[in-house]
Amino acid sequence: MSELTGRERVIAHARELGVEIEVVDRGPARSLEEAAAHLGIEPHEIVKTLVAKCKLTQTAAEHSYAIVLIPGDQQVDWAKLRKLAGMKKMSMAAPEESLAATGYRPGTINPFGAASAEGTRWPVYAEESISGRVCLGAGEAGLNLFVDSAELCAAFAVTTGDITA
Repeated sequence: MSELTGRERVIAHARELGVEIEVVDRGPARSLEEAAAHLGIEPHEIVKTLVAKCKLTQTAAEHSYAIVLIPGDQQVDWAKLRKLAGMKKMSMAAPEESLAATGYRPGTINPFGAASAEGTRWPVYAEESISGRVCLGAGEAGLNLFVDSAELCAAFAVTTGDITA
């Protein structure tokens, strides 16, 4: 069986979850602002999808990951996110860790189809101000997807809270 492309994984998982998405070819962009301009939207309408490395205790050797959704024009407040997630330590995963955790490269990460090579899916946390139709990466460079944020949150049992600085 051939390996699915990022776009195919996104579309297949959205279909499996019954979530309607629109995948668009945006073309190359060097920044979130440039991507927003290509899409004809504001930077805050793009939801950045980050991968956080998580530890239950400060000294734990074992770690897990979480997917974090924030408006494109904001930054994560790690203390607020740790409190919401009930973790002692959370930090941005390195690009290679993000790829291993989700199967997607930074800039293309989204919850649809995101899983480790072993099939592990991670909890999803989102900034509570995210609402309406939003835009995320779509599994491949130059692609974005549009989705209703309420559908997205329901499909992934997203935990929301005030997690931005």
